[in-house]
Formats: sequence, structure tokens, C-alpha cells
Amino acid sequence: MTFEQERPLAVGLRAARANLVPALVIQAAVVSVVLAYYFWEPARAWLARLAEFKRGGGYLFSLASGALAGGLLPELLTVAVFQRGRVRRENLGSLAFGVCFWGLMGAAVDALYRGQALLFGDGVDFATIFLKTFFDQFVFTPFVSIPLTVVVFEWRHAGYRPSRMPRVLTPDFYTRKVLPTVVSGMGFWLPVVLFIYSLPLPLQFPLFTLALTLWVMIFTWISHAHKAPPV
Repeated sequence: MTFEQERPLAVGLRAARANLVPALVIQAAVVSVVLAYYFWEPARAWLARLAEFKRGGGYLFSLASGALAGGLLPELLTVAVFQRGRVRRENLGSLAFGVCFWGLMGAAVDALYRGQALLFGDGVDFATIFLKTFFDQFVFTPFVSIPLTVVVFEWRHAGYRPSRMPRVLTPDFYTRKVLPTVVSGMGFWLPVVLFIYSLPLPLQFPLFTLALTLWVMIFTWISHAHKAPPV
């Protein structure tokens, strides 16, 4: 393997190491929810009510949850903490983009969970969890969700002008842009989805939403803190 081939992997691994502590914090929160569901009756009862709410809300629930977690909450954090309550024009654009994109991604993930329940069943045995995790992390994520996310963000960075975007349907684009994101994301999401699929289907998407919310909020804080001028 040449240096040029190794570099994207190195970029992804470096990002995973840099994000290790917040990733472990979120993973611990996810594990705590799963353990509470199976071993603490009050939590189990509350989560059962949440499952009923999710079942009743359907895809509207997943659209709203994705929009809230990935679009609204990080922008509110940005304005409230790092802009001292002052709304700027770029906040409106970021909000519109985040709400639309993450809302649709939320619905897509919900569809993934439902589709896998049809393919592999809705059990929480080892074989079912393994199959769902494998399909999620080694099929859907590297070939659907992350490539789509990278392309959409490239489109945004190009001012929503396709003519200013790099060629995206090429092996080089995948190697340079997508693969590092796949590698770094897997370090966080692989353990998380194992626990997501260990819950009944109606609770899988709410647990995903919790992980996504914490992930986006923590990294919004980190990215703005690194850009903040010294006081």
C-alpha cells in the first residue's frame, strides 16, 4: 500500500483518536440507557411509554427528532453561548440546512431500522444484533449515509452550485473525502449501534436520536471553542 493510499486511513484514525474522550462519554450514556431498560423497572416503564409515542408518531417523529438533534439544538447552542444571544444571518442559513438535512437523515435511519426488522427479524438475540450491526456499519454507512452526507456538505460549501463541486462519483473522491469519515465515524458508531440493536425496534430510533444529539452538541461546542478568541 502506497503513502497516498494510507493517508486517508491515517486521517480517519487520527480523527477517531482526537474524539476518543467525547465518544466514550456518549457511548457510556447509551450503555446506561440499555442497562436501565433491562435492569431498572422505572426506566423500563418510561422507555415503554416513549416507544408507544414513537410508534404513534411514525416517520413524523423521526423527521422532527433528526431536525431537532442535528439542526435546531446545535444552532441554538451556537447563538446562545458563542454569539452571546446575537442572531446572525448565517445562523438562519445553517438552521435551514441543518433542519432539512438532518430531518431527512433521521427518516432514512428510521427506515433502515424498520427495513432491517423485516429482513432479519425484530429479535434481540446475538445473531440478529450481529446481522443488523454488520449491515448498518459495513453496507449502509460506507456506501449510503456517509457518501451522501459528504456530497451534500460539499454542495453546501460550494455555495449550492454543482459546477463548483469536485467530481464526486469517482474512486479518488471516495478515498480522499469519504473513507476518512467512514473510519473515524466507525470508532464511535460501531459500539453504539450494537447497543441500539439490543433494544426492541420502537426504542432503536429514540436511542439513536439521543446519541446523535449528544454527538452534535459536544462537537458543536468543541468546534466553536477552538475558534473562539482568547479572553
